[in-house]
Amino acid sequence: MIPRSMLTTPRPVPDRRLPAAAGSLAVLLGLPVFAAAGWSLGAWGLGAALWFAGEVVAFGIARLPLGANNLVSSGLVGVAMTFRVVAVMMVLVAVAATNESLALAAGLLFAAAYSLELGLSLLLYFAGSRT
Repeated sequence: MIPRSMLTTPRPVPDRRLPAAAGSLAVLLGLPVFAAAGWSLGAWGLGAALWFAGEVVAFGIARLPLGANNLVSSGLVGVAMTFRVVAVMMVLVAVAATNESLALAAGLLFAAAYSLELGLSLLLYFAGSRT
């Protein structure tokens, strides 16, 4: 059971550079894994391109101000972060229509990097000081 105060106490948004670097490292470490497993390096390239394109979008929208005084930009950040992942899914579905194994391997690479970034972001957020 999670204490109610843990979810209702506001905390400052942690710096996203460390989680992004961890996800990027996962993508880079995926290259020798793909090579050793005999998987398509094109799949690794597609997964890496999707990951880094998503990170460019994320860093661009992270510059927008957040909070109750900036409702429009806060809403835009939320929609853009959701669109980032939906756009990746759309590309993977389009690729899967012609080459299922390529899309599956690229999707697994992206999912591993995204999961690592999300997990580390949550850990940093909940480990941060309460305001």
